[in-house]
Formats: sequence, C-alpha cells, structure tokens
Amino acid sequence: MAVPDRVTVVEVGPRDGLQNEETLVPTAAKVLLIEELARCGLPVVEATSFVSPQAVPQLADAEDVMRALDRREGVRYPVLVPNMRGMQRAEAAGAETVAVFTAASEAFTSANLNMTIGDSLDAAEEVLDRAAELGWWRRGYVSTAFGCPYQGPVDEEDVVRVADALIDLGCEEVSIGDTIGIANPDDVDRVVGALLERIPAERLALHLHDTGGRALENVEAGLELGIAVFDGSAGGAGGCPFAPGAPGNLATEQLVALLDRNGIAHGVDLERLTATGAGLRSLLGV
Repeated sequence: MAVPDRVTVVEVGPRDGLQNEETLVPTAAKVLLIEELARCGLPVVEATSFVSPQAVPQLADAEDVMRALDRREGVRYPVLVPNMRGMQRAEAAGAETVAVFTAASEAFTSANLNMTIGDSLDAAEEVLDRAAELGWWRRGYVSTAFGCPYQGPVDEEDVVRVADALIDLGCEEVSIGDTIGIANPDDVDRVVGALLERIPAERLALHLHDTGGRALENVEAGLELGIAVFDGSAGGAGGCPFAPGAPGNLATEQLVALLDRNGIAHGVDLERLTATGAGLRSLLGV
C-alpha cells in the first residue's frame, strides 16, 4: 500500500501518559495542558478516563477536568470509559467522544480487568450503544497486540478477532497497542497485515511504545502499510508498568519530527509541541 500523504496524530498524554505517572498533577494544570496541546494543532487530544478513582488516583478529577476545559472547535477530546457507570459520569461531565478498551490476551484481561475478553467486549458494547444514541464518535483500544507480559506471544488472529469485534460494535476507529513496547517492524507487518485482510486501513491506528527503542521504526512500518493514524504522548509521558524504569509511550514530538522528515502532512506545530512536552516533563519532575 502507498504511504499516506497526511497523518492524524492522536495525543494521549493527558490520559495514557499521566495515568502511569506517580506525581499527582493538579486539575488546573491538566486543563491547561489539554488546551495547549489543542493549540499545537493536534486534532485529537484524549483528555481523561472515567475509570474508578481508586484504581487510577491520577485521573480521579475527570469530571472537573471536562467541565473546566475550553474546547477548541474541530478538536476531539475522547475520554476512556470502562463501563456504564463510567459512561454515566462522562455523559454528566459533558464528554462528546468515547474510547473503550480490551486486549488480545485473555491473561491480560484477567489480570488487569478481572474479566475475560468476552466480558470486556460486553461492557464495551453497552458503552458504545449509549454513545451511538448520543451521536458520539467512538474509538476502541486493543492492548497486548504484539505480546503480553503474562502469556508471552500473542497470535495475530486473536488481535484480528478482537479488533473486528470492536468494529462490529460500532467503533469508527480501533487503535492497536504495543502495550509492553516489544514490537519490531516485522511484527508490525505481521499483525497489521493480518488486520488489513479484514479491516480497512482508515479504520486502524497504531499505539506504539518505545520501551525497546524501536517505536519510530515501527511507525515507518505502519506507514508503509497505509496506516494514517498514530498515537503519541507529549514529552513521552507514561512509562510501561511492566518494564520499570524503561521508557514507555512514544513521544509525540518524535512522531511529528519523523513525519516532517518524510514529508507527510499533519498540521501540528512542532516547535510549540516541543515546548509543551518540555513543560510537562518539568511538571512531572523528569
């Protein structure tokens, strides 16, 4: 497939980045971060998560963040929602875009969600159905698509099966995650190649971690396969919980710089984004 001439960069730092950071960030600082990321030209900024506040204390202020946010026209602000209780909170807080999550590994869903994959899809279905009633745009995440910290290798057909289920449940887009950062370009070819046999490239995104230092190579492999949506976290915020001390999320600045080098349009102000990422790292003390 042809390399896309334009890519959508999805900023996940305010949610996926911050949720793994030990330093608690004040609500006002989170709101300013989200607003500044939108001003950088990012078209999608994942704002927060309506998971249990006990499970993720960093995001216990999800309602306050969403209510305080000055939303920029044309920007989506997805919120991660695990179940109908979270969906009710998100709806009351004024969210307009939702993301749901599951994994390609039964061992991972059991250890982290205390569910089977089937149970997690059932929970997602309720959320997605309600979101459809409200006219919200819907995204899905498939974790452990390239390997699981509990079971090890993950068969690409399991990834396809789960991603296909999320599409059937109404997700406009499904993000395929390298949760523990172990993928290499051959893995991207294998997994994404299998996905493309069932799902159009325009319905897929890649969520790559840099734990193994190969995230940018994996982005290039995805581009070669026609993938045109990639997730990043400003400042590289958010480590991998299964590899203590190792880098986790791909820094959005690095992703945008790679796109620039390849002459691929994206609409993001790299200079402003770099300053925003530096400010976030300073805030987190890293």
